[in-house]
Amino acid sequence: MKKRYLFFILLLLSLASLFIGVKEISPGDLLQFDQEEMHIFLTSRIPRLVSILISGISISICGLIMQQISQNKFVSPTTAGTMDSARLGILVSMLLFSSANLLVKISVAFLFALAGTLLFMKILEKIRLKDVIFVPLVGLMFGNIISSVATFFAYKYDLIQNMSSWLQGDFSMIMQGRYEILYISIPLMFVAYFYADKFTIAGMGKDFSKNLGLNYKQVIHIGLIIVAIITASVVLTVGMIPFLGLIIPNLVSIYYGDHLKKNLPYTALLGAIFVLFCDIVGRLVIYPFELSISLTVGIIGCAIFLYLLMRSRVYAT
Repeated sequence: MKKRYLFFILLLLSLASLFIGVKEISPGDLLQFDQEEMHIFLTSRIPRLVSILISGISISICGLIMQQISQNKFVSPTTAGTMDSARLGILVSMLLFSSANLLVKISVAFLFALAGTLLFMKILEKIRLKDVIFVPLVGLMFGNIISSVATFFAYKYDLIQNMSSWLQGDFSMIMQGRYEILYISIPLMFVAYFYADKFTIAGMGKDFSKNLGLNYKQVIHIGLIIVAIITASVVLTVGMIPFLGLIIPNLVSIYYGDHLKKNLPYTALLGAIFVLFCDIVGRLVIYPFELSISLTVGIIGCAIFLYLLMRSRVYAT
């Protein structure tokens, strides 16, 4: 599918997202400058749309980077413990810095997300059988261990309700003044585009990269730092969005190959479209109530994930 078609679909879904909600708002209301409708539109609908677009684009690109540098198509922030580590970091920041601002919380979450991802990469180096499916299963088990630690401390210090808000990704609480930290992802996505060719070379292996004169460790660390910061900002603002960074890069590579720099725009567009679609479905299924984005993305993403697993098995045989 060409980019202009993806842009057109994204535009249609974005317009639909702006006018779907408990409070009915029509374009005519906005043209008449109705004060109540304008207030809802500016403080809720537009921030929600912006947060959906940034989250969908950034997490999808994170998945693409992780799959490239780990040389495994099923590695993502969900299957490498990155999101679980960020959530543990948020919990730790609440315990140690209860009155801290968002900047402190995201800094602690970033450090935990980076440490968790680096630990997973170290575990990956020790695995002899680097099967395409076995590696993400190890990542899922690693993430579950971290999640269990976070749950234990959340129960111990009576913070389980706070932690559950980051377990279930949700855009319904996004309002003006509560999502702006996501803007930190925008310059990082440009950095990812700048380093795209280096990530591609690093994905060919340590020895091959060094023979081409690439500083392998530096490139890997830059990629993981980008992933950790973006994941921490999204988890802190929206919550966990499962499978997104796994399925979108794989769907793009099926149709456009494995050229990372070429795939970045398609990954960004398809990631935004997918999250927008899931969010709209979640708002309409039990209207006027809504399902969390983690539930809708999880259900649809799980089905696509199973398809990709079966597809990889077919091609392996």
